[in-house]
Amino acid sequence: MRHSSPPEYYSQLEEIQAIDFALVELTLYLDTHPTDIKAMEQFNQLSFERQKLKQTFEQKYGPMQQYGNSYTDGKWSWGTSPWPWQI
Repeated sequence: MRHSSPPEYYSQLEEIQAIDFALVELTLYLDTHPTDIKAMEQFNQLSFERQKLKQTFEQKYGPMQQYGNSYTDGKWSWGTSPWPWQI
């Protein structure tokens, strides 16, 4: 069952997931090429962009991560956001 959210929810989440994928790939690459300055710059640029997107997403739809990786919105709305298997 797919959670009912507005279309922009899914497009914003997909954008964050695409950046997450690139960050994982860059992490693996940098593990074997730790002196590649361009890759590090790209990693830092994507990390910054992800943080901005995550902040915007969480302001609209609530926290994405638990255990101190996301701030609570004052309503402790963990149970109101769709779980990963619902989207």
